[in-house]
Amino acid sequence: MSTPKGVGRVVAFGRPPAAPDENTAARLAREAAEAAELRAHQARPDVVALRVERVRAQVDRLCWAGIVLGLGFTMTNVQHFAAGDAPVWSLPWLAAWLLDPTVSLVLLAILRAEQVTARYRVRTGPWVRRAKWFTLAATYVMNTWASYAAGSLSGIVLHSVPPLVVFVAAEAVTDLRDKLTEAVSAAFTEADQRRPVTVHERQPRTSARSKRRTTFGEYLAAARAAWAPEVTVTPSWVREVTGCSRGLSSRLAATLVREVGGSGS
Repeated sequence: MSTPKGVGRVVAFGRPPAAPDENTAARLAREAAEAAELRAHQARPDVVALRVERVRAQVDRLCWAGIVLGLGFTMTNVQHFAAGDAPVWSLPWLAAWLLDPTVSLVLLAILRAEQVTARYRVRTGPWVRRAKWFTLAATYVMNTWASYAAGSLSGIVLHSVPPLVVFVAAEAVTDLRDKLTEAVSAAFTEADQRRPVTVHERQPRTSARSKRRTTFGEYLAAARAAWAPEVTVTPSWVREVTGCSRGLSSRLAATLVREVGGSGS
């Protein structure tokens, strides 16, 4: 018994089977055209830059989550350090809860500002870095002071890890944002250079005349050609028909009025 045509043929996963009357060359040509079109869209600068932007957003969210969780862990230690021997629910004990948010909010504000400056490659002053290091150092000292005073090695390690992670993450996230910004620019430039130029795109034409400044005589000739007896020669009219600057339009108008003998006034 003969096998029906097309049965037993291996079809690539995700691809529709070829038409019964389609030969191998035509199928390969169609698949090559589809692949070329897909690569052309994937290599577009906007698409490449969007992919890097998505990675940047994921990195930002993960770093921010780690920093906020680390600062939240240090809150109780800082409160215990600030409250000291104050009775529970007393005014000093309650006020001690404000110390860690005060330091943390300043640190978060600096990191948020660096997020924007790193995106646009704006260099900040030295006081920004000093403020960040000071807030991180203050958080570390207040977290580990009691452990150092008690000589507890395990307590020092336990209370040192969250502030140090926050410190390292705060430094790393700034550098990561800067490098991801460079990656966006590099990907955009590379994709733009690799993008083929279609026949419908007009290439800019550069010539010696386009680089040369228009002279006074050329402006005057253009105004003379546009003038008619019923036209009132004014600087604004000269600017409209020649595209010259405001300072030059008065001279052109005066010269044209003298040439036409005042008939345009």
